[in-house]
Amino acid sequence: QAQLVDSGGGSVQAGGSLKLSCACPGRAFNNRIAGWFRQIPGKDRDFVACLNWNGGPTYGDSVDGRFTISRDSAKEMFYLQMNSLRPEDTAVYFCALGPPWADMARRPTDYTDWGQGTQVTVSS
Repeated sequence: QAQLVDSGGGSVQAGGSLKLSCACPGRAFNNRIAGWFRQIPGKDRDFVACLNWNGGPTYGDSVDGRFTISRDSAKEMFYLQMNSLRPEDTAVYFCALGPPWADMARRPTDYTDWGQGTQVTVSS
């Protein structure tokens, strides 16, 4: 059962934008590392971005410069702004929370709380 609620996926044309949201009610949100992953059928879950307790972001190579991760601690939410989308960005996107005080976490096994996933489809 998913503990987080991710949303905001949809279908866009290449070059378009989407903003994903992740609600983390009652998850001791502050100070935990927040991450986004994506997965296509038959493949492993790939790292997209994470944001640490100090506001420092880390991005996967394929999205660096196009995606931006942010958080709103007061609302217990974090976001993924995706610009200049490409067909190869098509996947199910998952949000996740990891341990507190971590500077960076790129592996799915680093995270304990997950959203249910939201589909992003980019057409050429």
